[in-house]
Amino acid sequence: MIVCIAEKPSVAREIAKVLGANSKYDGYLEGNGYQVTWTYGHLCTLKEPHDYTDYWKQWTLSSLPMIPPRFGIKLIENDTYKKQFAVIERLMQAADGIINCGDAGQEGELIQRWVMQKARAKCPVQRLWVSSLTEEAIREAFAQLKPQDEYQSLYEAALCRAIGDWLLGMNATRLYTLRFRQEPKQVLSIGRVQTPTLAMIVKRHFEIKNFKPEKYWILSTLYRGVTFNSTKGKMKNLEEGQKAMEVIKGKDFEVTSVEQKAGIEAPPRLFDLTSLQVECNKKYSFSADDTLKHIQSLYEKKLTTYPRVDTTFLSDDIYAKCPAILQGIKPYAPLIQPLMGKKLKKSKKVFDSSKVTDHHAIIPTGTDPSTVAISLDEKRVYDMVARRFIAVFYPDCKFSTTTVIGEVEKVEFKATGKQILEEGWRLVFGGKSDQNDESDKSDDKEQTLPAFEKGEHGPHEPSLTEKQTTPPKPYTEATLLRAMETAGKMVEDEELRDAMKANGIGRPSTRAAIIETLYKRNYISKVRKSLEPTPTGIALIGVIQEELLKSAELTGQWEKKLRDIEAHKYDSRQFIDELKQMVMQVVQQVMADGTRRMEYS
Repeated sequence: MIVCIAEKPSVAREIAKVLGANSKYDGYLEGNGYQVTWTYGHLCTLKEPHDYTDYWKQWTLSSLPMIPPRFGIKLIENDTYKKQFAVIERLMQAADGIINCGDAGQEGELIQRWVMQKARAKCPVQRLWVSSLTEEAIREAFAQLKPQDEYQSLYEAALCRAIGDWLLGMNATRLYTLRFRQEPKQVLSIGRVQTPTLAMIVKRHFEIKNFKPEKYWILSTLYRGVTFNSTKGKMKNLEEGQKAMEVIKGKDFEVTSVEQKAGIEAPPRLFDLTSLQVECNKKYSFSADDTLKHIQSLYEKKLTTYPRVDTTFLSDDIYAKCPAILQGIKPYAPLIQPLMGKKLKKSKKVFDSSKVTDHHAIIPTGTDPSTVAISLDEKRVYDMVARRFIAVFYPDCKFSTTTVIGEVEKVEFKATGKQILEEGWRLVFGGKSDQNDESDKSDDKEQTLPAFEKGEHGPHEPSLTEKQTTPPKPYTEATLLRAMETAGKMVEDEELRDAMKANGIGRPSTRAAIIETLYKRNYISKVRKSLEPTPTGIALIGVIQEELLKSAELTGQWEKKLRDIEAHKYDSRQFIDELKQMVMQVVQQVMADGTRRMEYS
């Protein structure tokens, strides 16, 4: 008998349906030579300190650092989990073979491997790697089963991540709690990704708090209903602006140059999980965790592909399936109709196998969404995914940028306008751009200018406007997710952002949980859409002087090593040894410094 183990009962049912395992038993389904069982996410976890020695039961500074000679796992204390594990253990002990059907990623690999280890499974194990839960995708994946050994580096990376979080979290949390807590039962939680993320929010808080606005002046003039701004830009003192005003008052404005430049705008990228969370936060104010829940539900309902991904590309083999996917999403027929009957566009910005590792970008599966019961919020998320997918096959948007230069007594002015010539992919979004990053500064280019001719001149209305520099904006969940993706560096260019993902902090699948943890620990709060650190969060970061614990850049380097372990480029034992050294170093530094105090503002 072959035992298949999935990560959730719902996924197990879909697999059992394809395999013909239709007989239901307590904790599994059986038929056609298969037994299909499931976990409930994590059934096992790393042992806690007290599981290794009684000496680590009590929280004492003398017991630090806690570094087990060998890490072990245990069942999570939960009656439902224990009952299900007993079923799994019995099935695996009698199995001729096992198929690991866990989620296709680091965490999914770890969950199932730990269960198999705990169940003392001895038979050969194969790995099912599936990107969507449609019947076709599951059948294809079963036809391409691989020995589990081929995914060993994936497991090692996940194990290193878990051990790293244990070593740093357990030791640093006890260390800082015992040294700096203000109340007897207060726990100061420190985490490998959680703390640098909090540090970014606190840093931004003080940048805003300590910001001193500076005055500047903008010289502009109104000519033929169009505002022209001085090409000198910001003027630091009023006298300079007033002198220029005196020079140009009463003199004619003359157009010295009219330049038109044609441009094209490619469709927006397909979604990875982070960009989907960013857009949902901006458009619907969904939290990162809400978006993850919605897209996970859509995946389990077979409407979208695997969600926990960090690429915006599709592998080349997906191209042949795209016409069928488009035809399947029937509510979008009016948008898809113009694409039918002709060869679909194949852009390197969409289809590039070299940019895809475990999974491709999030796209619809081709299952008709009108046949599946989904919530309003799930419909909103699905709509965003579907429209992005449709848009990549539409033509580029064509526009014309007009730049007009004018002059008054050798004082130069400029106005820029943008005119859409062919909407192309913008039609999919109702003629609007779907790339509405908060960093977008192109609003002044959206105006349409009247026809100007070089040499024309006439009266104008100059003005000198006083303005002030503005502080940085507080993080929202959208901008925080982007900052986590690039280890704290705000990067607008998509290609550069892609290159920096390897050094981002956290994984796409874990960033939402990190933000939720900061809320639960009362380290941050939400004020409308802005994320603000609490007094406890500020005080905690204030007392942490070890850059290893709070630097997003350094944490990003650790994340890069974890990715390199997965790619066979870095040794997992070396990673753990470095973490142990880091923990010992932090403990020594904090214990040696008797002057530090938690200070609440």
